[in-house]
Amino acid sequence: MGSIVILVASLIGVGVDIRGRRRAREIERMRKLVNAAVEGLVICDGETIVTANDSFATMVGMANRSLVGKSIETFLADPNIRSRLMSDQNDSIEAELVTSNAPIPVELIARTIDFGEKRHRAIAVRDLRSRKEAEAHISYLAHHDALTALPNRRSFNARLDQQMAATDINGENFVALLCLDLDRFKEANDLFGHAAGDEILQRVAKTISQLLGQADMLARLGGDEFAIIAPGLVTPMAASRLADSILDALEAENENAQTGSMISTSIGIAIFPLDGNDRETLLNHADQALYRAKAEGRNTYRFFEATMGIEAKERRLIEQELRHALARNEMRMVYQPQMQIDTGEITGFEALMRWQNPRLGDVPPTTFIPIAEESGVILQLGEWALVVACQEAASWERPLTVAVNVSAVQLYSHDFPQRVHSVLLQTGLQPQRLELEITETSLIKDTNRALSTLRQLKSLGVRIAMDDFGTGYSSLSNVRAFPFDMIKIDRSFIKSVDKNEQAAAIVKAVLGLGRGLGLPVLAEGIETPDELKFLAGELCTAGQGFYLGEPASMDAFRHLISDQGRTAGEPLATTPAFVRQGIRSRPR
Repeated sequence: MGSIVILVASLIGVGVDIRGRRRAREIERMRKLVNAAVEGLVICDGETIVTANDSFATMVGMANRSLVGKSIETFLADPNIRSRLMSDQNDSIEAELVTSNAPIPVELIARTIDFGEKRHRAIAVRDLRSRKEAEAHISYLAHHDALTALPNRRSFNARLDQQMAATDINGENFVALLCLDLDRFKEANDLFGHAAGDEILQRVAKTISQLLGQADMLARLGGDEFAIIAPGLVTPMAASRLADSILDALEAENENAQTGSMISTSIGIAIFPLDGNDRETLLNHADQALYRAKAEGRNTYRFFEATMGIEAKERRLIEQELRHALARNEMRMVYQPQMQIDTGEITGFEALMRWQNPRLGDVPPTTFIPIAEESGVILQLGEWALVVACQEAASWERPLTVAVNVSAVQLYSHDFPQRVHSVLLQTGLQPQRLELEITETSLIKDTNRALSTLRQLKSLGVRIAMDDFGTGYSSLSNVRAFPFDMIKIDRSFIKSVDKNEQAAAIVKAVLGLGRGLGLPVLAEGIETPDELKFLAGELCTAGQGFYLGEPASMDAFRHLISDQGRTAGEPLATTPAFVRQGIRSRPR
């Protein structure tokens, strides 16, 4: 019996030892499996940690061995989360893991496993910091402009709606909306490159942001368009002080800038609730005020006025109709004669565009040309005018010149010289009979590029005339630097030149400049015999105006372009009377 008892005890001891070794091996194998997991993994008996992997230990900032025996409550303070983990639910749970440093956002997934012949809860812990950072970055990009770090249009719309909803329509506070558009930004971008353009936008964002209060918001709506929401204004005119400070700050930024690019902006201001009760209306009215600021000289601001709504509608209608004018054959060309003053000879004609629209009637060039330039339609209109004028001139028997106006948009188009060359080849017009009239204002945008274009045109044999000299950005250096063949004095100086001493002095100076440089001078806008007589006395080379001939279709001037029945050197029928013995009046 004793031997049997000893034998049985030995067998039991061996079994216990084998079972213990097996369990130890199982625990070791489980620990290795747990450590093999990249994510944190914790095995709990109830809420007590039995084992955890190195990833979890690293996450909470503790040694692996020190975790054994601790309660999961140490790291998950929320009892509701612990209760869900210990239940049979297998849902994914987001929580914050308490660590020795800052809390860590994690995702928890629990499963029931057999561990050491007992049911345990295995909790997978996924670190969400990278995902949360990525989500925050995506959310930031969704609400901010990547270049300037300013709020974007989406954030702007939400804030404007919020401020309008929080402002009592019948109260004493106002919300100002300022829409900003940088002046000539596209030209600076083309001239200095996109990198310089980006740098300009960043400088503008930084400069204006420094002027705003905590309640204000500056947003970039796109391109070079910015907008400011200024809530809590006691009086609408407080917005004008903000606009003044912006203009002054940008001017100071120009003085301190290292680059040669100049920054200025036009600002349109609309006030809630005076100028609109909803976001769309308020934005539309601020844009109309901005357009007025652009039209009235740029680098300034304008408040919305009720009349702007009517003007904006008219402008949109003109732009819409203008886009279809060529397709509908609504455009036509008229011609105004240019005369050699000392001999009375007609030397050529200036081609002028006219537009007659069924809905708008006769639209003057002073109205539709600026709109065509801003909308880009001028490229199609300008090329059409060039083709028509050259075709017409090529049909004349006499080799008179035809002058065609060129806008700044055409001048800076990359292939303008090639287009002119193509038109000359297409129409068969001799290059020296084509005169392109270019204003000085268009030259200052990019003098090097303009000079290169004019030289290419001159290499074709085309004549270049400086139009409207004396207005805008007139500079004697431009007359010297650019290859002009003629100077045209603006009509504003010719009006009453025989009576206005100041106008007379300017005209005399320009005529003297032309003689000194060897450039003929043409006076525009001659409307009276006295004006013509004054110009003849000052040895002005050529002239045009209503007194010499009103713009009309070429049919009215067929007798001037034909040599039939005319002796060489004989004055034309339209030669002013004083050239032929006395002055006679000419019908207007």
